This record gives sequence, C-alpha cells and structure tokens, in this order.
Amino acid sequence: MKGETGMTKSVEEIYAEMLEAYSQRTGTRVREGCDLSARLYAVAAQVYGLYAQGEWVERQCFPQTAQGEFLDHHAQLRGLSRKAATPSQGVIRFFVTMAAETDRTIPAGTVCMTADLRRFETTEDGVLAAGELETDVPAQAAEPGSAGNVPAGSIVSMAVAPVGVAGCGNPRPFTGGGDAEDDEALRARVLDTYLRLPNGANAAFYQQGALSFDEVAAAAVIPRARGKGTVDVIVSTLAGAPDEELLGKLKDYFQSRREIAVDVEVKAPEEVEVPVSVKVAASQGRDAEQVRQGVRQALTDWFGGRLLGKSVLLAQLNDVIFHCGGVENYQITAPAQDVAITATQLPRLGTLSVEAME
Repeated sequence: MKGETGMTKSVEEIYAEMLEAYSQRTGTRVREGCDLSARLYAVAAQVYGLYAQGEWVERQCFPQTAQGEFLDHHAQLRGLSRKAATPSQGVIRFFVTMAAETDRTIPAGTVCMTADLRRFETTEDGVLAAGELETDVPAQAAEPGSAGNVPAGSIVSMAVAPVGVAGCGNPRPFTGGGDAEDDEALRARVLDTYLRLPNGANAAFYQQGALSFDEVAAAAVIPRARGKGTVDVIVSTLAGAPDEELLGKLKDYFQSRREIAVDVEVKAPEEVEVPVSVKVAASQGRDAEQVRQGVRQALTDWFGGRLLGKSVLLAQLNDVIFHCGGVENYQITAPAQDVAITATQLPRLGTLSVEAME
C-alpha cells in the first residue's frame, strides 16, 4: 500500500481510507472517539506495521539494498565475507637516560599509551643492549581499527615500565589500522561479482580472491606479465606493501586454485615516494598547531594501500586538506603537478611538511 510519494501510507491515511470504506458499505459515518473508531485505528496501525515490515523484507532480499547481517548472507552466496578490523602497526622506541652495563629486557605485551589513552603493545620481546640508550621494538594497536593510526610522537607513556626503562615514544607513525568493512564497501564487492563474473581464469577471479583476505586493501592483476601463461597479482595492505607472510598465504591460496599450466606470482608493489609540502592558515579562534596536526594526520591516512595503481591528483590532495577542520586557507607547494602511477606501483607519502601560511 503506497501513498502518493511512493512510500508506505501513514497510519492516518490508512485509517481515513478505512473510515471511508466503512461509510460506503454501511451508509453510516463512524463518530470520532467512539469505540468503533478506536478499533479501526488500532487495525490501521497493525496494517501499517505489516506494510512497513513487507518493505523491510523486500529491501533485504536484494544485495543493492540489504543491510547488516542480511548483506552478509548475500556475500556468502558469492563466496565473500565481511572483512574484520585490523590493528595499526609500527615500532615503539624505548630509551634510558644512562646506559647500563647489562642488557635490559622489554617483554612482549608491554603496553604504551598516547595522551588520550589509546593503547599499543609490543608484539615480540625486545632488548635494550648494554651500553645503548634506546631500542626499537615492533608493536601494534591493542584494539583494531583506524583509531590506532597515529602520527609520530603520539605515544608518550608506559602502563607499566620495564625495569630500568625511562620512557617511550614512536619515531614513525603507526599505520595500517582499518575498521571492519562497512555495508557500502561490502556491497560494492558483492555487486562486482555480478558485473565481473570470476571464471577461474580471468582477472576478476584473481582480484576478488586477493581481496577476500582481511589484510589486502587493493589488488591489481597483470596477465602475461612474464610471458604467455603467467599472471602477476600485485597486492597492498592499508599500511602499504605486504609482508612476506601475507605474500606466502596468497601464493598458497592461488596455487591451490589456479588454472592448469599457469604460473602465478604474488608480488608487493613498487613504492613511489611522493613528497608533500603544504602551507596552512587556521580559522580565527582555532589552535593553529592543532589544525596543522589535523592536516598531517589526514594526509598520512590518505596515503594508504588503497591507492595501488592510482595516480596522485592535486585535486584529491586539495579535497583532503579542504575538509580538515579549522582550515581557512592553504597552499600546496609540492607536488607541483599530478604524479602518474602505473598499475604495479603504490604511491607512498614521502617527506611531509605542513607549515603556517604567512
């Protein structure tokens, strides 16, 4: 039952139609406020609920409009699943004020925090060697998600300091953290399996297979990359180039599924550093340094693994900076023009300079 706008009619519209139908069939009018009018209004509310439920069911029946777990069911029918959140990764530098004569152990699981209490923990044992003032230990965010992507210098304290360690920090940004795949991203992958049907031999088969891994942010397929009967699959993660462990998993995955007599190689992309220099003017009443820090974070986040094979356009950089809170005006001084990127390349943020605009 649709109204003039194409949407489900309101309870009042359904009630009015019921009163009119009753009047036409009985020749009498229902008096407002009587017992019968109350009963008819209650029925109208139930009818409205049925139609609303019917519309909801209709939306969940198609991948174009399904949501949540119902979209997950559509994805499963296409051999896909929603990607889980991934933690950001980086290194934490532990330091002392005076070198010791013996090694100091920094156990795996040592928790360090930012000023706003975002937690990071070391992923393996570290050692501050005798005579040394500092050491870097691999670490990741304690909670998966994009909130763990923090710039250099964000980590400032330890939950429980290892014996003899004076302080900690992160000399480089933590990157690669991603939120769980949202409905629109999953929907795009589901619909892509209809638009480009994987047949076990085409580019869609290899690309969609690579993207089924939670860690993979983008994938490119190069047929006949090394001659006839060869396929190269280039993959990137949110943090950038994949590690050897992920490349090994992907290679095993394709080796068990590839077409006969085809040589499949899974490779990391060639990284192309793009230096970025920006001058920023903060809006009146805003903390200028905080605004510039927001621009640094936005640019760092934008240069992620999803840029595989995509050129760096000045128009896109302008859009990223323009939408940073508190930016009144800005000027991009580098790069001077668009940076062309090939299908096997991944643009990476090089030297980043965000200064005050005079």
